Amino acid sequence: MFISFPPTALWGAAPVGVALVVAAVWGCGIGQALLYGYAAGLAFFLPLLPWVGIYVGAGPWIALAAVEAVAVAVFGALVSRMVVLPGYPLWCACAWTATEALRSRLPFGGFPWGKLAFGQTDGPLVQLAAIASAPAVSFAVALIGCSGFAVVRAALRRSPRAAVRASLGGIVPFAGAALLIALPAYEPRASVTVAVIQGNVPRLGLDFNAQRAAVLENHLRRTEDLSSAIESGRMPRPALIVWPENASDIDPLRDRQVRARIDETVNRLGVPVLVGAVLSADDGTSRNVSIVWNPGSGPGQQHIKRRLVPFGEYLPMRPLATRLSAYADKAGRFVPGDGDGIVTLAGIPTAAAICYEVAFDDLVRESVRGGAQLITVPTNNATFGRTAMSYQQLAMSRLRAIEHRRTVLIAATSGVSAVVTPDGTVTDQSALFSADTLIATVPLDDRLTLATRWGALPEAVTSALAAAALIAATVIKRRARRTTGLKQSVPADTTPVPIDEQKTP
Repeated sequence: MFISFPPTALWGAAPVGVALVVAAVWGCGIGQALLYGYAAGLAFFLPLLPWVGIYVGAGPWIALAAVEAVAVAVFGALVSRMVVLPGYPLWCACAWTATEALRSRLPFGGFPWGKLAFGQTDGPLVQLAAIASAPAVSFAVALIGCSGFAVVRAALRRSPRAAVRASLGGIVPFAGAALLIALPAYEPRASVTVAVIQGNVPRLGLDFNAQRAAVLENHLRRTEDLSSAIESGRMPRPALIVWPENASDIDPLRDRQVRARIDETVNRLGVPVLVGAVLSADDGTSRNVSIVWNPGSGPGQQHIKRRLVPFGEYLPMRPLATRLSAYADKAGRFVPGDGDGIVTLAGIPTAAAICYEVAFDDLVRESVRGGAQLITVPTNNATFGRTAMSYQQLAMSRLRAIEHRRTVLIAATSGVSAVVTPDGTVTDQSALFSADTLIATVPLDDRLTLATRWGALPEAVTSALAAAALIAATVIKRRARRTTGLKQSVPADTTPVPIDEQKTP
C-alpha cells in the first residue's frame, strides 16, 4: 500500500496490499485478526509518514503511525468476521471505506493522510472521484484487492465458478473508470491567467521562520521581478496572484512597515494577491490566514484556516503533552476560523484550502458548493525538508481537481508549487527549495460534479453497509457455533438398545 503513494506512486500495488491483509486474517479469530491488521497498518504508515519527525525526532512519527494503524487493525478484525458472508469482497471493501471515514474524523479532528485514494492519481481509478469523491476511489481499490484474493482462493480450491464470480467485483471499478475516461472532455466555461509565487526560505529545518523578514522579502522580490517582466512585455499580466502559507509571518495588519511594503508591491503590480500571513492577537493566540490584498485598497477578505494541525498549530492536552515531550511546547496557539473558505480574487470566487485543509473532503467540497470556481492551496512545507510530503500533498490536490472539476493552484514557500487542471494534469510545477514563478491560463467553471452534489452520502452508505454486514456475519457465526454445539451434544454411539435390555422405571 505504501509504494502506491509518492515518491514511488505505483498505484497498482495498493489492491495487492489490501489482498495480502485479507489473506493474513483469513480464518483468524478476532484477537489474531486485530494483531495482524495492526502489523499491516504499521507496515503502511511507518514508511508513509517519516516526514512528521524529520526535525523533531522519531517519537511523534512513531506515535502518529501507531494511532493510524488502529484503523487497519479494525479492518482486519471486520474482515475476519465478514468472510462468512456471500459476496464478502463487497462487504470487506465497505469495511475499508468505513475505517478510513473513522480515522479521517478521530481523534482530534482526524488525519485523512494515507487514504488509498490519494495513491491513485496516476491510475484510472482516480476518475471515480468525480462521482463519489475520495471514498469511491478507496472503495474501488479495496474491492479490487478483496476480489483478487477471492479469485486466487477459488482457483486454488479448483472452483472456476467462484473464481469467475469473484473476478466481477474487481472488473466493475475499472469498467466504471474507463467509462468516465471515455466520456467527452469536460469543457470549461471560461479561463483566466494566474500566477503562483514561490519565494523560498533561507534554510531548511524548524527554524526556517527565525528569519521571517527574509521569507517575506523573498516573496516580495519574486513578485517585483514579475512586475518588471510584465512591464517589459516578457510575461503576460495575470488577473490574480497566489502567495503561499506563511509568506508573511510578521503580522501585516499590525506592522506598518510590512503593510507598506506589501502595499507598494501590489500597487505596482496592479492585480490582487492572496497573501498567506500569520495574524497575532492580544491574548497570545494566532490565526493562519489568507488575505486578499487589493491594489489601492490594501487588505480585504480573509480566510482563516479552519482545520488546524494537532500538536503543530495547537496542542491538545497541553499540560500532559509538555510533560511527555520537550518538543511539545513548541506547538502553536492558533485559533481556527469558520465560514466556507471562499474569498473573491479579481471577481472570481476562490476556495482557499490552507495546507492541511486540502486533505479533508468536506472543507474543499463546502467551498465549491458555495460557488468557488478556482481552488488554491497555499502551503508551507519547509519544516518537512526534502521528503515525499510535498509530493503526497500534490497528489491530494490532483484528486481534488478531478473530484470537483476545478483548477487547483498550489503555492508553497519552498515547493512543490504547481498548476493542476480540472482533469488532474500537472501543467507546471516547481522544484523543492528554489524560488520560482508559475504563470498559466487556466479553466474556470461553476458547474457541480456528482461528487460535489452528493457530498458524504456515498461514504455514509458504504459505512452503513459495513455495519449491516458485520451484524449479519455475527448472527451467522453464532448460529454456526450453536449448530456445532448441538452436534457435539449427540452421543457418538447411537445404536438402539434392544427392548429386553431396557430398564423399566
